Amino acid sequence: MSSSNSNTAGMPAVQAPPATNRRGILLRLLLVVLVLAAIAWTVWYFIVGRWYESTDDAYVNGNLVQITPRIAGTVVSITADDGDFVKQGQVLVQLDKSDADVELQRASANLANTVRRVRGLYSTVSGAQAQVAMETVALQKAQADFNRRRDLAKTGAISAEELSHASDVLTSSQNALDTALQQLQTHKALVDDTVVASHPDVKAAAAMYRAAYLDDVRTVMVAPVTGYVATRSVQLGQRVQSGESLMAVVPLHEVWVDANFKETQLTDMRIGQPVEVTADVYGGLVKYKAKVESLGVGTGSAFSLLPAQNATGNWIKIVQRIPARVVFTDPSQLDKYPLRIGMSLNTQVNMHDKGGLMLAATPPGAPRFSTDVYQNDLVDANVQIKRIIHENMGQSVGADGEGAVAKAP
Repeated sequence: MSSSNSNTAGMPAVQAPPATNRRGILLRLLLVVLVLAAIAWTVWYFIVGRWYESTDDAYVNGNLVQITPRIAGTVVSITADDGDFVKQGQVLVQLDKSDADVELQRASANLANTVRRVRGLYSTVSGAQAQVAMETVALQKAQADFNRRRDLAKTGAISAEELSHASDVLTSSQNALDTALQQLQTHKALVDDTVVASHPDVKAAAAMYRAAYLDDVRTVMVAPVTGYVATRSVQLGQRVQSGESLMAVVPLHEVWVDANFKETQLTDMRIGQPVEVTADVYGGLVKYKAKVESLGVGTGSAFSLLPAQNATGNWIKIVQRIPARVVFTDPSQLDKYPLRIGMSLNTQVNMHDKGGLMLAATPPGAPRFSTDVYQNDLVDANVQIKRIIHENMGQSVGADGEGAVAKAP
């Protein structure tokens, strides 16, 4: 036992192999991964990334076409509610027409009475012309009588008193003719260079009729554009005033995107560059095709009611955002995947093409938005005015009033 221990004690000790430094290997591996990632990101940025700018601070915007009455009235019918699809020209709200109908009838009667009164003015001119002709004949007769008596007075055949009487008659006839001529000019001044239809009094009465007709037409409110009804606030029986908002029509086929980019992202951004838009509601499954239509002329805070005041001692620089308007270039996508006002979007601008402008250089050549639903409001009014004038002209004069006045000598 002791000899065995002594042999063991005399042998040299065997050292264990050093433990593997796993922590160091992991750190070196992580460093390699980071270096490779940095290289990959650098390569991606210079090849792809630097040509794109994106933001998720973007929202759907569009026109909210307010439906407002142009006259005051009481609501008797509402034909569309929130969410309903309406077409341009479709009736939305109707007001009570009783008052408007009464005013239209009054305007019609006033126009008819004015036409008849103006016809009387033309007749007065004709009468004045006849009076001038009669006084002219009377003057000629008085002149002939005076000349004859003057010759007789030279021979003593008549007395001086009779000659004086003939002279007085001649003077009276001359004065009567002058008076008739003045009256003729006075009456002609009211109708010169006009016919009944173009007479100022008739035109004023026709304008009153048009105003009453428009008020009658405007008791019916129609959709100016095709879209969807939103924010209906009008109720049956409500007394509404001119300009009061009753509901809105939103044309969802004409929406656009207001994308707010940091000012540092606008260096290479230009009008017309293509944009890829994705909506949160559809995720990344739907990618809308769009383009940059315009770049904002100021930050959102610059146009706020209370703009920021940076002239203070504790001022901190903050990167501002500039709104860019992005419009969709493929309407069929909006048909299949509709967007609503205010939805959140993600936008990515492709800036390979830098040939565009940063700001528009030419004014618009045509209206950006327009409607023609009100263009024909006066068409029927003009037809009715011609009918009223024709019915009150009588048989001797045409509807335009031609032939109403004979030329004065």
